[in-house]
Amino acid sequence: MVHVFPTVLFSCIMGITILALLEVFKRPDNKQNLCLKGLLLLLLTHSAGELFVYSGAFVYAPALTGAHIPFRVLLGSALYFYAYASMSPDKSTDKRMVILAVSGPIVVILGMLPFIFMISPAEKIALATPSTRDPELWKIAVFTCLFTTFVFILYTLLYLVAALKLHNGHRQQLMERFSEIEQRSLDWFRPVLLIWGAVWLMYAIEFSLGALGWRWFGTGVVLPILEVIALAIFIQKALNQKLLNESDKGSPRVSQAEQGQTRAALLSAEKMQKIASKLEHAMKEDKLFLQDNLSLNKLSESISESENHISETLSQFLDTKFFQFVNCFRIEEAKAALINSDKLITSIAFDVGFNSKSTFNTAFKKLVGQSPSAYRKSLIEKNTL
Repeated sequence: MVHVFPTVLFSCIMGITILALLEVFKRPDNKQNLCLKGLLLLLLTHSAGELFVYSGAFVYAPALTGAHIPFRVLLGSALYFYAYASMSPDKSTDKRMVILAVSGPIVVILGMLPFIFMISPAEKIALATPSTRDPELWKIAVFTCLFTTFVFILYTLLYLVAALKLHNGHRQQLMERFSEIEQRSLDWFRPVLLIWGAVWLMYAIEFSLGALGWRWFGTGVVLPILEVIALAIFIQKALNQKLLNESDKGSPRVSQAEQGQTRAALLSAEKMQKIASKLEHAMKEDKLFLQDNLSLNKLSESISESENHISETLSQFLDTKFFQFVNCFRIEEAKAALINSDKLITSIAFDVGFNSKSTFNTAFKKLVGQSPSAYRKSLIEKNTL
């Protein structure tokens, strides 16, 4: 039996993936592009496997039914390794994560052995129709579906959580060294990761319910639509993501565990007080914050203090990060401009050092509690009273 709607949608997914692969194969073979190729190939395998079932093609080669399932369990790890290649400054990959990823398909294959060897191709075709399926063989098929789904959920969850931690650590490091992180932080990655996680979880649930004979009105419809949307968003963002150089990825000496911990102070309070005074002078008198793309390195050269000493002073003495420290001065300058000038908000954002209006609006609302336009409006209303 051919399921027309999911057949069309999974065909679209395959088409999108193939076009993306053709684009990636034109690019240099760096680690990020290699990981993206691997992820896209796994997505292509997964889509082909689903299309094989939904289109009814499995009746012509029943022995291949489920052949894509061991590869499917690699999707979460492939997404993690793409994130690692894109954001981590470490050139070598954690061997434990690689071994764990490889173990996934092995566990799935072991769980599928009864389905592979105890059920003949003809019996597999018979299982597709309730009236012709053997009850005992059906139990084996259901067990296989539930077991492989459980393994898929477990491995995918582990790697999605690891990828989220990796992205969070990457962003935290950027905030310690740059005043503008939008082009480096891969902020699109987190929502895409959550979308993929939701789609794959729904897929696992629907797959399990289908094996038990339960259906809902969205079976074979809602999930393929969500997969098309998620894939299109990911591919568009991934293909447009510029390669980050080593300095944009942070320091390989800082482990993920250390990123979430408060470092012990190495400088004396007197030394940090001296550096804090220099920092305040550089911002208030020299107005270094007006420089777009101001970095910790540039600030270090300006006040003749090492980057490590400045970072320690900011975190231990001033209880802030470089990103927040600089943007506080920018927002104060913007507030004054909103009061004393009729300039467009976009112009003010660029004048005080921001590179985009969206970044400015986010930072302003976080510090002031309202958007720049609302802030200006409240000042106008107050002055007219």
